[in-house]
Amino acid sequence: MNLSNIVQRGWDAVGAGDFDTLINDYTDDMTFIMPGQEDILRGRRTFRKALNNFGGMLPPGFEITELRQVETGNEVVSIVEWKANNIEFSALSVLFRFEGDKIYEERWFVDTEQWKRLF
Repeated sequence: MNLSNIVQRGWDAVGAGDFDTLINDYTDDMTFIMPGQEDILRGRRTFRKALNNFGGMLPPGFEITELRQVETGNEVVSIVEWKANNIEFSALSVLFRFEGDKIYEERWFVDTEQWKRLF
């Protein structure tokens, strides 16, 4: 299985609210770096607990309108086009770094000023 398929499987799990399936593709000592790059979660168990509040991390009405994967070496970047209640279009990217077929780092890149205004 190529790494882009693993990332897509994760996005599908998020869409279905199946966070237990999602975390199976992460290493135990994974790192999740949230928008703004200052908030960091360490460890798969901590990440899983945070996913219980996933809806609260997203702007009201958040909806992915298009999703593309770019794979190079042991990295996949998701280009995510999205909209929310107060914005018709925006985009963000998410970097996934792999050890073998497991994600050890997920890092979100967003326009943090725009993101904050939506809450």
